[in-house]
This record gives sequence, structure tokens and C-alpha cells, in this order.
Amino acid sequence: MNIRHTAATAPASAIGIRGLEINKTLRNTYALLSLTLLFSAVVAGLAYAFNWPHPGLVITLVGFYGLLFLTARLRNSAWGLLSTFALTGFMGLTIGPIISAYVSALPNGGRLVMTALGGTGLIFLGLSAYALVTRKNFSFIGGMLFTGILTAFLLGLGAAIFSLPALSLAVSAMFILLMAGLILYQTSAIIHGGETNYIMATVTLYVSIYNLFLSLLQLLGIFGGDD
Repeated sequence: MNIRHTAATAPASAIGIRGLEINKTLRNTYALLSLTLLFSAVVAGLAYAFNWPHPGLVITLVGFYGLLFLTARLRNSAWGLLSTFALTGFMGLTIGPIISAYVSALPNGGRLVMTALGGTGLIFLGLSAYALVTRKNFSFIGGMLFTGILTAFLLGLGAAIFSLPALSLAVSAMFILLMAGLILYQTSAIIHGGETNYIMATVTLYVSIYNLFLSLLQLLGIFGGDD
């Protein structure tokens, strides 16, 4: 009798522990994401207020991928938190001059920035809520996302190097769809136990939000910048 009872309850106990671990990862991810977004916004605000120049494409790519690699290496230690803030702070530093350029170049630039910011927030919250409420498993889109992001990245480099506005516009539209998919994928990975490291989950969601905002801002600048 006791043997049967132990054998029957052990799986339930294991499931309960796994559920607690998933909830902990989810809480830590959103807590760290909130802090990094706030820190990134402060750095971007300083860059905007003091009119700091944009570091340029090469420095941006080197800085981003260098800090991303460092964060991945340190993800299981307290240094990983410091690296995460360094990464998101650096990205805030790159976005401040972009916002400044839109505000100064377009008569409704400030409104476009706020619209892009609001749209980014609504998309992120809506997709996150959908993944959390429905608990659908979006792991099947991982391969498509990787291929799509790599393709869009290479096309974006080509558009920037050869100054191709039409291609740049298409890449922005692609990134909006891809980042929406990445938000669903990463949130799903957390709630189904596929991602247990909240630092890497935070970085993925931050990058999604960053690219989503920039892509929306670019599209709004093209289609709504003449008001």
C-alpha cells in the first residue's frame, strides 16, 4: 500500500517542482527585463539629451555581438547580470542618437517615436499574454525564426551598405514579423521548460523589443513622416 502510494505521488511531486522552477524563471526573466529596459531607456535618454553621436554600424555590431557572447559565457554566474546590463546599456547608447535624428529631422518626429514605443509595448504585452494564457508550444517555429532572422540580418546589412531604401523597408517589415515570432517562441520556451536560464531569456526578449521598436519607427518614419 505504501509502496503504491509513493510510486503514484512521486511523479506529481516532480511535476510540482518543475512547475515551481518554471515560475521562478518566468518571474526572474520579467523582473530583469523590466530593469534592463529601464536602464537602457535612461542611457538612451542621456545620449539624446547630450546629443551623443551614433557609434556607427561596425562598432554597434562588434559591441553587440561581443557583449552577447560575454553574457552567454557568464550566464550561470553573477557576472552574467553585470554583462546583461552592459549589453542593454550599450544598445540604449545606440538608440538614443537614432531617436534624436528622427525628432530633429521630422516635424512630427517626437510623435512617431512615442507611437513606435507604444506599439512596441502593446505588441509585446499582447503576444506574451497570448503565449502565457494559451500555453501553446511554439518550439516548432525555432528553425524558421533562425533562418528568417539570419536572412533579414544579411539583407539589412546589404541595404545599409548600398543605401537601398526599398530593401531597408522590406527588412523592417520582416523584422516586425520575426520579432513577434521570437517573443512567442521565447515565452513558450520558458513556460514549457525549454529555457531555464533567465539571463538568456531576458536578453532574447530585450533584443526582440529593441528590434521591434526600431523597425516600427522606421516604417512610421517612411509612411507618416510628412504630416
